[in-house]
Amino acid sequence: MPKLWPNNSQRRWPHSNCAAPAARRLARVLAPILAALLAPAFARAQVSLTTVVELAQQNSSSVKLADADVAKARAQLAESHDAFIPSISFGSGLPAFPEVGYTGNLPSLWDATVQSMVISVPQLRYVQAARLGVKAAMLNQAQARDQVALDASETYIELDTVNEELAASRQQEDYGAKLVEIEQQRTEAGVDPLTQLLQAQLTAAQLKLSRLHLETRAATLSQQLATLTALPLNSITTDHASIPEIPAVTGDTPQHSTLALDSAETEAEAKQRVAKGDQERVWFPQIAFGALYNRNTTLLNNVQYYLNFEHPLPADNFSSGFNINLPLFDAEVRAKARESAAEAVRARAEAEQARRQNDIQVAELNATLRELDAQAEVANLKSQLAAEQLKSVLAQMEFGNGAAGAPNAPSQTTPAAEQNARIDERQKYIDSLDASIDLAKARLDLLHALGLMQNWLNELHTK
Repeated sequence: MPKLWPNNSQRRWPHSNCAAPAARRLARVLAPILAALLAPAFARAQVSLTTVVELAQQNSSSVKLADADVAKARAQLAESHDAFIPSISFGSGLPAFPEVGYTGNLPSLWDATVQSMVISVPQLRYVQAARLGVKAAMLNQAQARDQVALDASETYIELDTVNEELAASRQQEDYGAKLVEIEQQRTEAGVDPLTQLLQAQLTAAQLKLSRLHLETRAATLSQQLATLTALPLNSITTDHASIPEIPAVTGDTPQHSTLALDSAETEAEAKQRVAKGDQERVWFPQIAFGALYNRNTTLLNNVQYYLNFEHPLPADNFSSGFNINLPLFDAEVRAKARESAAEAVRARAEAEQARRQNDIQVAELNATLRELDAQAEVANLKSQLAAEQLKSVLAQMEFGNGAAGAPNAPSQTTPAAEQNARIDERQKYIDSLDASIDLAKARLDLLHALGLMQNWLNELHTK
């Protein structure tokens, strides 16, 4: 190994020739220990459900797209409203070369124009439609945030439960290993046949496969959370206490209008306002105001010679007035009005279709929820029964069955039976947790379909 300081080692360690190597050896020993102790603290952190939801909403592409739609809708509202605000423009018509003959134009040093809409009933309809467009965009924005919150919440709750299942599965593996060890000893002693040992080994292998499946599931959920929140992979540790209770809603719960349905209704109303405005353009006059000022020049032209007025053309010129447009017949405007009317009818039909689909979804979720609720109850009772049976087996292992020597007495409980009872109790517990995941996700989906998701999200901020 090359020396770090080939020429100055004695000057750096003047008191002892062996101090430097000893210090380096100590540093090499302590460095990995300190890294191992400190790395987990920096690599993983307990993150609440509220934080996960907020980060997911900030990182979501759908929310960013909805934000852009809101900004666009507000710009469209300003554009339609600004037709009544005077626009001012400046220009210049300086000649480039000497003019030959008379072209009919008066070259000007500069000119200014002011224009604005004064009275236009159709334009008022367009302003109203643009205002409704902003409202619809904001509803879509809220809907996008709710959808991201739903996805993040379901993933977080499932990961929290799967981690609990994984802990129980590892306990199962320990019990399976003890079962194999017991059957190995009993088979070698000739007490049990080889099939008992093979069955125990098969059970242990199945428990290992189940644990690997749960680890894969947890890794997938962690990746989903990392993608949703933009946090580093495997940096999120769930906090079970931060999860508020999900209310046991049903399809019979008084339904609130969802954000998606409100947005569809608002967009349909906006299309109707546009259609009405296009229809009114066929009949209603429009009044606009205009003003013009220009500074004429005789530079490089002989306009005065050709016009030969008694008085020369003035340099400063100003004019203003109202432009009244009375529509008599315009095929293009009439066709545009028919097009807008068709779009309004389509938007109204889409809003009604969305409401019917939401009603169907609520009915389907309600039916599914009843089944999942019953399945969760069954799984919970099985878990409680397995826990009580385990207590009975443990009591028999400690005190016996109380019928030793009696005719037709049951055989004493064996250590293998104890491990099987422990494995079964853990499996029933895992099944109960699995049923609780499905039930929780179905309840959240129903909350979202009923338009009550925001009420539950508000509870997150109290956790």
